[in-house]
Amino acid sequence: MMGLLVMSYGTPDDPDEIAAYYTHVRLGRAPSPEALADLRRRYMAIGGVSPLSERTRAQAQGIGRALDRLQPGRWKTFVGSKHAWPFIEDGVSAMAAAGIRHGVGLVLAPHYSALSIGTYVDRVRDAAAQADVTLSVIESWHLLPTLVELLAERLTVALHSLPLDLQGNAEVLVTAHSLPARVADMGDPYPAQLAETAGAITRAAGVKRWRVAWQSAGRTPEPWLGPDVREVVRYLAAQGTKAVVVCPAGFTSDHLEVLYDIDIEALAVAEAAGLVLVRTDSLNDDPRLMDALAELVVSSGPPRS
Repeated sequence: MMGLLVMSYGTPDDPDEIAAYYTHVRLGRAPSPEALADLRRRYMAIGGVSPLSERTRAQAQGIGRALDRLQPGRWKTFVGSKHAWPFIEDGVSAMAAAGIRHGVGLVLAPHYSALSIGTYVDRVRDAAAQADVTLSVIESWHLLPTLVELLAERLTVALHSLPLDLQGNAEVLVTAHSLPARVADMGDPYPAQLAETAGAITRAAGVKRWRVAWQSAGRTPEPWLGPDVREVVRYLAAQGTKAVVVCPAGFTSDHLEVLYDIDIEALAVAEAAGLVLVRTDSLNDDPRLMDALAELVVSSGPPRS
């Protein structure tokens, strides 16, 4: 029996958990009252909680079903989150308790950075060593053909949702979560991988007008990767662009950074600037993506003896 540990960032499942969650994100440092109030406000704006936990479970179940079709009875799937229960360590412990000694880890984010996926890898390896489990982690899948195909399809649908007279004057913004700008000095592949994904998606969709933008930067003193999507929207409006389509390719499911940062915050900026803004639908547990990820997991695990 092989184990699959499906990982995501994690989210509080109840408004009362927001403070503890934010403290965990800040590595044990409690946020200021003002910062905590701002995060609560964002969650309240999307209904009080993010659907990320539900989406992650659905994705894990979808990949698990696909694995069982590919290799019946060989795989058991577990979930672990970076900043919320069940944590990554809980997922590894559950795997060990089930008697599984070998497996694969998959983060539900396509692009690698030492400051993002790299931290998942470190925690998985530490937990696995303590639990006597051997886990290999898939570090990136940003050019997975099915990923590109599905995002291109969603991009085409979003473009066609615009009024006909705006479709020829629309710019596509392919986004991912910003990281501290020092990743560029580290030779980190994250910015290049997003650019590669963006190029592949737009080529597949036949889109000529596009650019990369960043979103959801942390509130820290150091500079973060830019330009921010809101800055780009304002710039494009000043240049006469009438519509933008945001494709948040760095995210695989609906959650706060999509439902608030794009659907509320960026949309408000666009409306104030006189632009029409639409977003591509999230991938969530699309069966085609789940099947492709299952195939990736199988190819990353040890061969059957």
